Amino acid sequence: MKKSTQQEIWMWVRTILWAVAIVLLLERFVFVPTVVQGVSMMPTLQDGNRLIVSKLGEIKRFDEIVFRAPDAPKNYVKRVIGLPGDTIVLKEDQLYINGVLTPEPYLDNSKKKLAVGDYLNDDFTLEMLTGELRVPKGHLFVMGDNRPRSHDSREFGFIKTSSVIGQVEVRIWPLNKIGSTK
Repeated sequence: MKKSTQQEIWMWVRTILWAVAIVLLLERFVFVPTVVQGVSMMPTLQDGNRLIVSKLGEIKRFDEIVFRAPDAPKNYVKRVIGLPGDTIVLKEDQLYINGVLTPEPYLDNSKKKLAVGDYLNDDFTLEMLTGELRVPKGHLFVMGDNRPRSHDSREFGFIKTSSVIGQVEVRIWPLNKIGSTK
């Protein structure tokens, strides 16, 4: 082989190695792609949606997050309802956080489909579900948007903040729904 051909091959190999290294670093520290599995976040997210999840930034109330499931060897996508120190009460589909009625506009369409007197959720207090008055330090209380069909903190309890992979930033599939989910 000629020297110039060897140099060109080496240049391509270096370029590919750098590209792989950059992608691995970005995935490790900045973002990760993920796929929604199941119906617990409908209608906001559907089974099979592909998402980009950011590992940067502070988790806020009502963020959609991806975390390692506490009760299964997989990841879940849910919405953050309670932050450390919060009290939570749900009564007649009205969410009270720290005693303040807190709107959940992402549930409006689902609530419109209910018959008069029907509710998406059973009433609960944090203490009824977990034995705790407040969300403990280092933990979150999460629920899916499809409340009747979501396996979430109402069943498995609090999740550790250390189990959070990141916040959902953008849906990248299907193409007709590409963009922010907020």
